[in-house]
Amino acid sequence: MTDMDRRSVLQLTSAAAVAGGLVAGSGGAAQAARRAARRIVLTGRRTGANIPDVLTAGVPYFVRYDLSDAQGAAVGTENAHCLPVAVDLDGSFVLATLVLSLDDGLITAATAYRRPLPAVTESPVNPRPWSHTFAITGGTESYAAASGSITIDHRTRDEDVLTIDLADTAP
Repeated sequence: MTDMDRRSVLQLTSAAAVAGGLVAGSGGAAQAARRAARRIVLTGRRTGANIPDVLTAGVPYFVRYDLSDAQGAAVGTENAHCLPVAVDLDGSFVLATLVLSLDDGLITAATAYRRPLPAVTESPVNPRPWSHTFAITGGTESYAAASGSITIDHRTRDEDVLTIDLADTAP
C-alpha cells in the first residue's frame, strides 16, 4: 500500500466519523428516535489489506472486506484502519476504527482490543478464529445517529461475519 492509499483510508475514516457526528447533531437524532432496535448479520470476504508480516507498535495497517447479506447479495464494504500500540509474542493491543459503507448509508465504529495473533501475523495454515467488538460512533442516511455495537467474528483469514446490533433509540 502506498502512502497516498494510507492517507485516503485515514481521510475516509475521519470524514465518516465527522459526517456521522454532524448528521446526528443536525436532525439525525429525530429520525433515529423513531427507529427500534434491530440486528443485521453480514458476511465479509477480504478484498484488500496491508497487514505486515510482523506487527510493529505504531505502524498502522488496513483491512477491507466486501459484504453480503444472508441471501448472498452484495450490500457494501467494511474498511478497518488499525494501529498496534503494543506487540508481544502472544499478540498485540490494537486501536481500530471501522467504516461500513452500506447501500443505505455509512456506519462508523471504534474499538481497542487484544488481537490474539503473534507478532508474526496471519498464518494461512490453521488460522485461529477470534472476535472483537466495536462501539458504533455514528452513521449517515438510514443509520443517522446510530448507536450500538458491531461484533466481528474472524472465522478464517479471509472471511468474517459481522453482527450489527443497533440500539433502540426510541425515548
